[in-house]
Amino acid sequence: MHFILFGVSAMVQSSFRHDTGNFFSTGILVVDLRHLGTAAWLSAVSCQLCNTVFQYTAKFIYQYINRLSYNQPSVVGSDGKVIAVTPWLAPIVWEGTFDPTLIESIYKQQNITIATTVFALGKYTQFLKDFLESAEQNYFVGFRVHYYLFTDQPDQIPEVKLGEERQLTVLKVPTSNRWQEITLSRMEKLEKLIESRLVNEADYVFSLDVDTKFYGRWGPESLGRLIGVIHPGYYQTPREQFPYERRPESQAFIPYSEGDYYYGGAVIGGLVKDVHKVAKTCREQLDIDAAKSIEAAWQEESHLNKYFLYNKPSKVLSPEYLWQDFKPRTNEVKIIRTHNLNCR
Repeated sequence: MHFILFGVSAMVQSSFRHDTGNFFSTGILVVDLRHLGTAAWLSAVSCQLCNTVFQYTAKFIYQYINRLSYNQPSVVGSDGKVIAVTPWLAPIVWEGTFDPTLIESIYKQQNITIATTVFALGKYTQFLKDFLESAEQNYFVGFRVHYYLFTDQPDQIPEVKLGEERQLTVLKVPTSNRWQEITLSRMEKLEKLIESRLVNEADYVFSLDVDTKFYGRWGPESLGRLIGVIHPGYYQTPREQFPYERRPESQAFIPYSEGDYYYGGAVIGGLVKDVHKVAKTCREQLDIDAAKSIEAAWQEESHLNKYFLYNKPSKVLSPEYLWQDFKPRTNEVKIIRTHNLNCR
């Protein structure tokens, strides 16, 4: 299908080609944007047009032509109280915003399994004992949890007593010399694990950093269709100062004028099928960048933030779920559920 774009800047046309990869091969779609104001209109002429084309065109107009401009959302109000809902009506989970007893009773009736992936390669095996022991004390206690551990040193896995209906599967992977290589490969391995096993073995999946230690309860209040966690280092930072990928040639590019929150890559979670979509999309974008010898500023975390910008999480975890070991507790943080020992 040939696209004829009238009155569109070269930058927008380039972005459109960059995003689609190539144009469709049959039919004609005429997009007339000469009179574009707050909204765009289009006219399509083709006997072979389908819903997919219209859907993609709508997405194109939304993302590239008529970008939605809105103020950066806050997580703390002017009165110093935490904000418990995003502008798109997703809950932001803080201590005191939920009843743990009620939520646990609801989810326990569903007999769910929570898969949890963790990567421990090279020196990172040193964090495994603290991760597993603290998780057994605080992480989905009383629920069925299956840890999937990716490591290049299976003989270094510590013996940790697991609770009832909790198990650990060790998956051997090749050694990597750079921690960046480890992070760059996580999306691919998560994607393949979901396809080969988790689609039939679990209801929800979380991918967590191994250098995480649990200090407080982490339960089913964190479950949802698609979960992101607000990075503790940037939750009160203007979005133009977020460490997003700022090079337009990268698939992870986010302009300075856009962004909601800065999400930490140490936590990705949600329903198995939704996390698979995240992993697959980010892996594809990482591959495109790699083919052009581009490595995003913060590897898969940069691509995750790009994904969440246009595919909003259905629930957002507050920085309580990803605190920094060197950062003092602030007034709004009533409980520290985890410390990430290497979180920048």
